[in-house]
Amino acid sequence: MMKLLQSTGEMSALEPQQLNNTKKAQHDVVFFNRVPKVGSQTLMELLRRLSIRNDFGFHQDRVQRVETIRLAPEDQAALSAMVSSYEPPSVYIKHVCFTNVSSFGLPEPIYINLVRDPVERVISWYYYVRAPWYYVERKIAFPDLPLPDPKWLKKDFEQCVLSGDRECRYIRGEVREGIGDHRRQSMFFCGHHMDCLPFNTAGALERAKRAVEENYAVVGVLEEMNTTLTVLEHYIPRFFKGASDIYFNEINRFNPINKNNFKPPVSEEIKEMVRKNFTKEIEFYEFCKQRLHKQYLALKLNEKKP
Repeated sequence: MMKLLQSTGEMSALEPQQLNNTKKAQHDVVFFNRVPKVGSQTLMELLRRLSIRNDFGFHQDRVQRVETIRLAPEDQAALSAMVSSYEPPSVYIKHVCFTNVSSFGLPEPIYINLVRDPVERVISWYYYVRAPWYYVERKIAFPDLPLPDPKWLKKDFEQCVLSGDRECRYIRGEVREGIGDHRRQSMFFCGHHMDCLPFNTAGALERAKRAVEENYAVVGVLEEMNTTLTVLEHYIPRFFKGASDIYFNEINRFNPINKNNFKPPVSEEIKEMVRKNFTKEIEFYEFCKQRLHKQYLALKLNEKKP
């Protein structure tokens, strides 16, 4: 973690308030525009339990037949108005690209999210949408939905990559609309702009980084949940006080959420092949991880001050 900072002077200049966008919020509402397959179900359950302990409103989007993560300007405005309508303190949770609420003349909420190693995440997503229980849940919610092709359900990720199947070809600059573009997490930070559509491009990456830096209070990292919870507890205490206690003693200990036992292991060789096409996604993940480390280190340095 220390290697991320260039000098002792830079370390000593770190202050939690300098790295905390919570102070920019004009409305005591947490907006969690959750990325799929990064542990967001677990964080959602954590927030639900914390809402009882810490006395705040808990709101989440309903299950949708077709989930749209990119919105037209009028739908962004409607979403922003809804987020602003919740009585503070509250949280609102939805799978959606970053929506700049203040750009519609409404008070800025507190933005949070999670990220995960992008290749591990895309593998997780691949098998998640093929899990039997996923389709049972979908059928219960929407009985008229047709069942998928059994050949598609049985398709192995490694063979999908090796055969050059379109589903597992991650081509720079390619544009896919709809649910197929859940392959990348940076889109959930980049926003609704057309520049966010092409896969693995510098323009989309820079927009995503800028949103994190300027708007998000905390972007946690699934692989570093202890650090993530510590930062959330200190940077957004009104909502996350006691988060580590609930997570480690209740949720993670007894009830791992959304674990897919149907996901087979994928070889490191295949993962490395995929990584070559995920350069911007990996850079974005490392950027978020470095920012989280800085926030954590600022807390530790502040604790040591006389």
